[in-house]
Amino acid sequence: MELKQLQYFMAICEELHFTRAAEKMGVSAPNISQQIRRLEEELGVLLFDRMGKTIVLTEAGAILHEHGAAIFVHLQQANDAISDLKQMHGGSLSIGVLPGDADLMFNALLLNFHQTYPTIALSLLETTKITEQVLDRSIDLGVTIGPVIDERLTSIPLFHEEFSLAVSTNDPLATESFVPLNRLPALKMVMFPPDHQSRKLIDRFCKDKGFTLQPHMVTTTLSSLLQMVQSGVGACVLPRLLLDNLHNKDIKVLHLRNPTPSQDICLIYRSDSYVGYAMRTFIKTLRAYIETVINHAKSS
Repeated sequence: MELKQLQYFMAICEELHFTRAAEKMGVSAPNISQQIRRLEEELGVLLFDRMGKTIVLTEAGAILHEHGAAIFVHLQQANDAISDLKQMHGGSLSIGVLPGDADLMFNALLLNFHQTYPTIALSLLETTKITEQVLDRSIDLGVTIGPVIDERLTSIPLFHEEFSLAVSTNDPLATESFVPLNRLPALKMVMFPPDHQSRKLIDRFCKDKGFTLQPHMVTTTLSSLLQMVQSGVGACVLPRLLLDNLHNKDIKVLHLRNPTPSQDICLIYRSDSYVGYAMRTFIKTLRAYIETVINHAKSS
């Protein structure tokens, strides 16, 4: 069995059409048909059932397709490993994060990472389909809400994220240490739009307590949200780690209780991916960054 024959076979499996597969591979239809016949003769089985212009995989064809896919994954991993070696600590990495998380977590991290590892090219994509895009390889890594349970994915827990209430230091609430969640409807709230991941979390916890928040003002950016809180326009609910690390003297952070909105954050990548220098370095840096932020918040 030649590698080229296996490539032709996989192309036909994708197209289920000899002519389209031939066009995809840049060869003639008779050529690709001849190679498949030779492959079938060598294996002693039919790989496709031909019913007029329609073709379907036989049982033997399905077996070869499964193993062929694994072979090409391993070949890609070998190519990635060699490319990684040739680049000598360079490389590129695409990272998917939930909408808003670029502001909430990654701005400072990416700046520090670029300054420390200038030869690694990073691209950051905000997306609501992190799991799907990691699986289809359109992004290398994803930072998302856990748990993510899929045998095709490796999941690394990052941290447990709690949310707190931010108010102006001039607000009467600023003298309190915590606020029950069911008190939020009585407050003027400034919030992200309903499709923002943080807003979805808050709305879900509120719904579980039997109420829906009607925000006084809605904004799409973190900076404007914080500005409105600082100016006393209203209160907002944001991740505790973010608020603790703002060190904004005009904003008071209050615990939310009964219950405390929270979620688990994890990092995911395909289990069959080659974990090269760029990916290893970013994962190590991300985990160290989160640990530093958490420890800094505890000591504040």
